[in-house]
Amino acid sequence: MASRLLSWVSLPQGIETGIVGLNRVSFANHPMTRRQLLATATLLPVSRHLTAQTDPDAGFTRLFDGTTLQGWTVREGPESAFYVNDGAIVAHESAGFPAWLRSDRQYENFDFRGEYFLKGWMNSGIYFHAPEHGRSAWCGMKLNIFHQQTAPAPESAGSIFPVLAPRKVNVKPNGEWNSFRILMSWPRLQVWSNDELVHDVDVEAVPELRHRLRSGYLGLESLSYPIRFRNLRIKELPSTVSWTALYEAPADLSKWKISEGKPQFSGLGNVLHSEGLGHLGTVEKYRDFELQMYVRHSLHHNGGVLFRGEGTGNKGPHYEIQLHDVEGAHYPTGSLYTFQRASYPRIEALQWWLFQLRVKGTECMVRINGDTVLEYARLENMNEGPIELQAHENGKFTEYKHVQIRRI
Repeated sequence: MASRLLSWVSLPQGIETGIVGLNRVSFANHPMTRRQLLATATLLPVSRHLTAQTDPDAGFTRLFDGTTLQGWTVREGPESAFYVNDGAIVAHESAGFPAWLRSDRQYENFDFRGEYFLKGWMNSGIYFHAPEHGRSAWCGMKLNIFHQQTAPAPESAGSIFPVLAPRKVNVKPNGEWNSFRILMSWPRLQVWSNDELVHDVDVEAVPELRHRLRSGYLGLESLSYPIRFRNLRIKELPSTVSWTALYEAPADLSKWKISEGKPQFSGLGNVLHSEGLGHLGTVEKYRDFELQMYVRHSLHHNGGVLFRGEGTGNKGPHYEIQLHDVEGAHYPTGSLYTFQRASYPRIEALQWWLFQLRVKGTECMVRINGDTVLEYARLENMNEGPIELQAHENGKFTEYKHVQIRRI
């Protein structure tokens, strides 16, 4: 071992190594002094068999500076819903669900770490892949925080709420800080609670999770308990998915063309606004794809999303996902028009909600605001075609933003 460590150093004959754990040093019969030998030893390389001390925060970005909420925004609640006290982010007891604190940035794959403090009865959650609009725990995911040391369950502490029970519940509720770590590298999701692995999951193998958003915001949930958070930090990991933007700004109108009628589609910043009668279609054609976007509309509007058509709106063969917020209608929002009625989704007029459409082979699936409202497996038309947005009623508007697509 000594000869391997010192192989590149020429020491005078008779001098033995002074490295701790190896041979004892002898200085008695040689002119080299202790100081000279120690100076030489500092130049020696560390053996591959010795473990170097590493910074546990290397490569991480701090998400909380300990004094302000810079980098975070309160959503769906009063500005006072979260505040900073004694180096921690605190949820105010007067601000209950659905108030949450959202990161300013979105993340796809990451290593997210931090701590939360529990004392007495408390309930909260940590969102990840949360949507810009809509139901955070259903469009994205939520790591549940709860004070009770119960048997593992889909709603217990440490669960991916309310879908997956943790391997164990090891929460510390008696006035103690608890650590968490969420490691997402799609499709693998790992979660640690107080340094113990409680989830190691292939997300795509879990039907209730496989179609959740693959990127989104981080968030801290308020459920009217004064829970505290600190030491929030993140390391971003390589992306594993690529989307094509169909509309993010008015310049993206070059990717579309009027395919039928005289609709009025206008680019208003990051919002694509539609009125009138007719269809706007993509220049590109798609057969198997995933489409996701946010939708907002006037009360009892009427519209649709067409696919695998000829680019002529309703005039030729096509499939249409209905957009019609009338629960009693024969084909309400999410339905595959004339083929299968959808379960009516949790949406409200004038409020943005998440629309997800997956088409592959004979199968079609629609998710609205985090709920799967339609699954159909008997598509017959296998032709590719443009994605068409339908304006179907004068005096009613439908708006879209963050329109993205990817071929599958």
